[in-house]
Amino acid sequence: MRAFKQWMKDQGLEWSDALLFATESGCAADPPPISVEALSDFKEGDVVAKIPKQSCLTVATSAASELIEEAELGGNLGLCFALMYEKILGADSKWFEYLQILPAFEPIPLLWSLSEIDSLLAGTELHKTVKDDKALVFEDWKECIKPVLELDSFELNPESFTVDEYFSAKSLIASRSFQVDEYHGYGMVPLADLFNHKTAAEDVHITTESDNDTGSEKEGTDHESDGDDDTSSEKEGNDHESDGDDEPVTHDSHSEGGDGSGSDLELSSGSGNESESPFLEIIMIKDVKAGAEVFNTYGHLGNAALLHRYGFTEADNPFDILNIDLDIVVQWSLSLFSCSQSRSRLSIWRKMGYSGCGDQDSEYFEISCDGEPQDELLVLLYIMLLPKDESRALDQAVSGTGETKAAAKFQLLNKEIVLSAKGSDPSKKLLLTPGVGVALSSLADARESLYGPSSLEEDVKSRDRCCRATEGKLYHSLMLRISERRILEKLRRYYGAIGSANGGRKRKGTET
Repeated sequence: MRAFKQWMKDQGLEWSDALLFATESGCAADPPPISVEALSDFKEGDVVAKIPKQSCLTVATSAASELIEEAELGGNLGLCFALMYEKILGADSKWFEYLQILPAFEPIPLLWSLSEIDSLLAGTELHKTVKDDKALVFEDWKECIKPVLELDSFELNPESFTVDEYFSAKSLIASRSFQVDEYHGYGMVPLADLFNHKTAAEDVHITTESDNDTGSEKEGTDHESDGDDDTSSEKEGNDHESDGDDEPVTHDSHSEGGDGSGSDLELSSGSGNESESPFLEIIMIKDVKAGAEVFNTYGHLGNAALLHRYGFTEADNPFDILNIDLDIVVQWSLSLFSCSQSRSRLSIWRKMGYSGCGDQDSEYFEISCDGEPQDELLVLLYIMLLPKDESRALDQAVSGTGETKAAAKFQLLNKEIVLSAKGSDPSKKLLLTPGVGVALSSLADARESLYGPSSLEEDVKSRDRCCRATEGKLYHSLMLRISERRILEKLRRYYGAIGSANGGRKRKGTET
C-alpha cells in the first residue's frame, strides 16, 4: 500500500488526507481486501479525489495500444489484452505498483470449475448463463487473443498469455473497470476501484471533472439510459466479443436492463480525440461521519447479477428477482389441458401482442422481490383458464380486428378488463382469480424443483454453518438460492395477498 500511494502521487492522483485505505486484518488473501474509511466528517459535495485519465489503464494508455490496434481488438477484448500485457511486463509496466494491490483474479462464477457450477448453481438463474459464458470466453481467447501472439510485432513470451490468464483478466475487468470517457472507453481506474459496493446507499459518485453530479457504476452494470432501475436477474447474454465490437456487451439484456441509480461515467463530448477534461473526480453525494466506511455503488443489482459480475451477494437485497421460463408454464398447461388447447390459448395471447422477456428461443417471466408476477404472465394464465366459449369469442375478436396489447379489451363476467392498463390494480385484481392463484402456486413448485431435493430451511442451515471468508463460493451460491426461493414463497402467497381483495371471486365454467 505504501508503494501504491507513492505511485499515485507520482502519477498526479490527489486524494483527501481524511480517506483511509484500510486492509482487512487477519485475512489470508494476498493481497488482502481494501476498503475506504473516513478519518473525519465529509460533507455532501466534497471532492475527495482527483484522478488523471492518463493514470487509468485503458487500451489507449497501455503499452500494448499499437498491438491492440493492429490486431483490431475492440472494447472488452482490447482491455483484457492490455491488462494481461501490463501484468506480464511486471516491474517494467507503468501500472506495476497499482497491479500489486489487485488480486490475481476475482472469484466470480466464470472462474469456477464446471463441477462447482453444476453443484453450487443448479436451479439458479446463473447455472446456464455461467456455463455458456465459459464456452464463449474460451472461444474469444482461441479466435481473438491467441492469433495476436503469432504476430511479428508481439515481443513477449507467448507462453505467459494462457487461457487461464485471460479468464483471470476477464474477472478483473468485469468487477473493477469503469467507463472513463468516449476516447478511452472502459478502463481500470486506480483508487476508484477501492470503494466497496452498497446497494442503493452509495456515498460517492465518480465523475468527469466537467460534470460532477453523475454517478458511476463499474463496468458490469448496463450502460443504458439514466434512471432505469436494474432489477432483473441474470438470464441471458454474455461478454462474448469475437466480433470486435467497440463496447463491452453486458448481461441482463432482458432488462437486468437499466443501470440503476444513474449512468456510467459521463461520456465526453469528444469525437475520437482525447476528452477536454483530463481528470476524473470522486465526489461525496451525502454526509459521512468519521469512522464510517465510504461506499460506491455498482448499480441497482440483484444477487444473481452481483454474484455473476462481482463474486458476492447481499442479504435482503431489494433488487432480487426470479425468472420463470415459458416452458414451465407450457408444461403446467399440458398437465391440465390437451396439447391443442394449450397451443390455442398461447396463440391467442400472442395475437394480442403479448410476449415474455427474452426472445422466443428463451422466453421467460419475471417475478419481483416481493413475489409479484409479471403482468404478461397473469394475462397468459387467465387466458389459459378461460372457458371454451369465452376463449373462442376472444380468439375471434382478436383475429377479426387485429387488436393488440395496446387496445385489446373484452367482456368477461360483464366487467371490462383492459389489458393495456399494465400494472393497474383494477385489471390485476380481475385477473387474479382463484384458478390463477392455484396456477401461480403450481408454477412456483415447478420452478423450485430445479434446486433439487434440499429444502429452503436446509439451505439456510447450510449457509449459517459455512464460513464466508474461506467458503465464499458455497456461501454466496447459497445466498443466491435462498433469495430466489424466498421469492417463490412470496409468489405462492401472492394470490392471498392481492387476489383475496377480489372477494375470492370464482368464474363459472372456468376450466381448472
